[in-house]
Amino acid sequence: MRFRTYVAILGLMMFGGKSWSQERIRIAAASDMKYAMDSLVQAFEAKHAGVVDVTYGSSGKLTEQIFNGAPFDIFFSADMAYVELLRSRNQAASEIYPYATGHLALWSSKVNPETRKMQTLTDASINRIAIANPQHAPYGERAMEALKYFGLTDAVKAKLVYGQNVAQAAQFVLSGAADAAIIGLSTVRSKAMQQSGGAYYLIPEQSHEPLVQGAVITRYGSDKKLVHAFFEYIKSPAAVAILSYYGFSKPE
Repeated sequence: MRFRTYVAILGLMMFGGKSWSQERIRIAAASDMKYAMDSLVQAFEAKHAGVVDVTYGSSGKLTEQIFNGAPFDIFFSADMAYVELLRSRNQAASEIYPYATGHLALWSSKVNPETRKMQTLTDASINRIAIANPQHAPYGERAMEALKYFGLTDAVKAKLVYGQNVAQAAQFVLSGAADAAIIGLSTVRSKAMQQSGGAYYLIPEQSHEPLVQGAVITRYGSDKKLVHAFFEYIKSPAAVAILSYYGFSKPE
């Protein structure tokens, strides 16, 4: 009986479960990358022996977690400033790679933002506008810049509701807790948003600072082969195509 149990356990170790024999790495990624990153990881794991775990959040909060010892191997920020901050404090083990440029979109299921564009936010039917918290989320910071550019800050400030990150801001508007949202184009292109029946307006890039997004290998991932393989994969044409599908463009 004991022999059979031993053989069964040995079989599980050899053939069952990735955790026994394959390297596992941890990625911290800005919430605007949720849908694109899920696709990137799926494509990567199909060709590499290993497991990629991803934690999503606002870039500022993830940076804080890394400083406090969270063992993330690679950090994908929605803003170059946060990865540059890691490097300045000796938390980076690679050069910073600008992997994408993000874009802002105004989304609503109550009205079509294409009709009045940014002035949609002053519509009487728009009582709550969701954005990511500008204190630690780059998309929220850029949303505030866009509102200022169009002279709407004072007109809509009482309507603003803040998500911890861009994904939560999107959830607010999907659930009906907000009537409109200024979020990333990558989130707008997710299945959940597309199937909800809403519409969006692509906010002109001149209205805010560019959303150039950067990635870096942290000190925790410096010696892991799978980490370096994933970091190189992100630069590949296949990865660039996935990012493009979700509304990201390649930094100039």
